[in-house]
Amino acid sequence: MEEIIEWVRAKGRLPRDRSEDKGERSMARWLSDRRSEAAEGALEPAYRDGLAQVPGWLGNRREAQDEARWNDRLAQLVVYRGEGNDWPRHRKTDSDREHTLGVWIHTQRYKRRRGDLDPAKVELLDAAVPGWQAGRTRGRPPSR
Repeated sequence: MEEIIEWVRAKGRLPRDRSEDKGERSMARWLSDRRSEAAEGALEPAYRDGLAQVPGWLGNRREAQDEARWNDRLAQLVVYRGEGNDWPRHRKTDSDREHTLGVWIHTQRYKRRRGDLDPAKVELLDAAVPGWQAGRTRGRPPSR
């Protein structure tokens, strides 16, 4: 534990389990085991107190990355709509950008219909891009 605390202080990040350095992989594996114990409520108090010095040791990096990506996609959609574009499509798109945003908003609508979309995210979408749930109207686009 002390080795990990010192390592994090020196490197400014948590050890990675896919590192080329065997020692770093070992620390990452040890830390993963402690996360599992913490989730089960079986973490020794000495480890809990010691690891409290390591910022973010208990968090899930993948969840944090997913959340950041979600917020980034929302910001991209706001810009896309602000440029005067219609709602992005997820099929037969004109660009990779439209496809990426189209798949993303399609997924948000699907999750909303199923009741799987976090209510806080629904509120963010409602505030940032009103009308997101309806999307494009069927048929021909209106003439300009």
